[in-house]
Amino acid sequence: MTNIQTFSGMIFLSLCAVACSQGTVADVPPANAPVIQTLAPIIFLKDNLDEKDKLGWCIDTKGREFTEKLHAHSCKPAGDDVLFSYDSVSGQIESATYPNKCAQILAEGADVDFGLLDCDGQNPAQKFDYDVETSELHPRGKNNQCMAAGAASAAAGPYMSRSLDLVSCKEVAPALKQWAILSE
Repeated sequence: MTNIQTFSGMIFLSLCAVACSQGTVADVPPANAPVIQTLAPIIFLKDNLDEKDKLGWCIDTKGREFTEKLHAHSCKPAGDDVLFSYDSVSGQIESATYPNKCAQILAEGADVDFGLLDCDGQNPAQKFDYDVETSELHPRGKNNQCMAAGAASAAAGPYMSRSLDLVSCKEVAPALKQWAILSE
């Protein structure tokens, strides 16, 4: 083995150790990986995209305090309304900040695609599947649709925001639809 191969192997093992210890999928992050400062639980994009402070993009409530609308937002170091957990059995994405509030696909034609409403284990609009191989979040039973961050970013105070969209998986760039789940 050359010194370069040995060094590359050490980098890979270090990245894997970090990813595995944080509960994320054990793969090598993209070259533009975020520097996550938020404590778990969070669901964030694997690619930092254009987030100016390298904080990454998390699922977040839109606006300050509680709101029933969700978007993608810079992962705030202090957490708060970007704290979401995923339960693979129930398929629900639940807010850790607002008890008994879950992500839900809203009706077509709404001004946002995802809302934060009372958790209802019987509501199919609150059921999601996480594909470990593709890192995609799908509505349960609809693997052709993906939760994705919008293509355009905007200023949001000292942070940045994007829409959170339900899109055809084939029609969106991988960087906008590949999520990591950081559990507690």
